[in-house]
Amino acid sequence: MTDYKTSATWGEIAAQPAIWRAWAEPLSEKSAEVQAWIAAENFDEIWVSGAGTSAFIGEIIARGTAKVRAVPTTDLVGCPQDYLSATGKILAIQFGRSGNSSETIGMLDLLDAQRPDIARLNITCNGESALATRPAANQRVIVLPEATHDSGFAMTSSFTTMTMTALACLGVLDCGDIEKLANEAERLIFKADAMSVARPERAVFLGAGALTGVARESALKVLELTAGKTMTQWDSTLGYRHGPKAGVDGSTQVYVMLHPDAYVRQYDTDIAEEIRRQFPDIPVKTLGRGGDFYIKGTGDPRVDSVLFVLLAQVLAVKWSADLGLPIDDPFQGQNLSRVVSGVKLYPL
Repeated sequence: MTDYKTSATWGEIAAQPAIWRAWAEPLSEKSAEVQAWIAAENFDEIWVSGAGTSAFIGEIIARGTAKVRAVPTTDLVGCPQDYLSATGKILAIQFGRSGNSSETIGMLDLLDAQRPDIARLNITCNGESALATRPAANQRVIVLPEATHDSGFAMTSSFTTMTMTALACLGVLDCGDIEKLANEAERLIFKADAMSVARPERAVFLGAGALTGVARESALKVLELTAGKTMTQWDSTLGYRHGPKAGVDGSTQVYVMLHPDAYVRQYDTDIAEEIRRQFPDIPVKTLGRGGDFYIKGTGDPRVDSVLFVLLAQVLAVKWSADLGLPIDDPFQGQNLSRVVSGVKLYPL
């Protein structure tokens, strides 16, 4: 068993509250400038883009946010005709921890060549990256603190801090709430670390609305850091009954995220109770207000996403350690790498 607390990944998870606090004041100033720019431009549509974990930021933000559309870079680069014919004034917000992944470069190339009229807001953890340094006609760039440029394989502080940054720029997050989020995050990380949870063969994460994106990111963290030894599923709470629930067996753990809205939460509670009845011998845990893993949050699921993901981050590290894997590079340089590269990009 690996000592997970010596890993960079654990340090990056534990550092999140301090990172958020230190970023709150600079973010307040930067986001005010971006909000003024967005208001002045009066965009018809805002794309939120990234690949993998960075794409899930977009999925979270786009739920219930006016004019905002999740457009993963992997979709835009792979099938550009579905997006580049869009009309109206568009702002493309792109996220990238490294800012240099193949699809990041591919999206920049496509916008330069096909749609230079699309404005850009690039949010990255790497100030030396293409996302930070490549010029464009109507563009803003926000480089996050160096501490968010995770050195571990899995995105942790980069995910939560880029999410906060985008939400502040769109006027969804009040930077005055960051201190409260940081205080609760400290409690949640400590609580998750104190939990003794045996690694399952399968883990399922469910959530509604913006929390569906959190469920997806949670499932990915466990899948990545256990190098696929724990297979995972994610879905919406209502969607899971429609076939995917076939993945539950006696070796599964299920985690259901309770939406802060009371109406939505009824459906979350129902699926948790249903799986408990049908599989009485497996753990089915709820996260959120009134849940087994209590999360108070702000009441906005997009903002609270940075809290809901913490349990999976911690469990993934501990389960990786249980397997004796090198947590910061669970694939040991094979099959998957920290920054996706080597994807052949074709000219359009």
